[in-house]
Amino acid sequence: MRTIESKILTRAALQVECARLRVAGRKIVFTNGSFDLLHDGHVNYLQFAREQGDLLIVGLNSDASVRRYKGPKRPILEQEHRARMLAALEMVDYVCIFDEDEPRELIAALQPDVLVKAEDWAHYVSGRDVVEARGGKVVLAKLVAGLSTTELVRRVVAAYAEKA
Repeated sequence: MRTIESKILTRAALQVECARLRVAGRKIVFTNGSFDLLHDGHVNYLQFAREQGDLLIVGLNSDASVRRYKGPKRPILEQEHRARMLAALEMVDYVCIFDEDEPRELIAALQPDVLVKAEDWAHYVSGRDVVEARGGKVVLAKLVAGLSTTELVRRVVAAYAEKA
């Protein structure tokens, strides 16, 4: 059994691993996100992504990247904790933290065969051009209604505000 730590790789190490896997004929799936406060919507999404190929790589937005995108109060959990939680999931083969606002550079480095994004990103999928240029495909995953980190945070804040 692989350790959690062995599933969290740098971009350079994962690039070498992807090249090896491609030579072995493995179908590489990539997805990305913040994955702050892991919940069942994330689990369903990641399971769907994993079913699209032979292995799943998750690009994880760094803390700085999340702050730029979601504001100064996010992420709630630091990148190392989020990476470990993702790596602990059986359906996730590798996790790679990236600092850019979008994963396009990481996708270009890894050259996945399938790129999975949630259906709410149908209007724009970063890296779509990279994947499709080499004959790969983009797959949109359905969302679990009412389950998002932002919604969960609102519910928690509301629940604690009622007790005050």
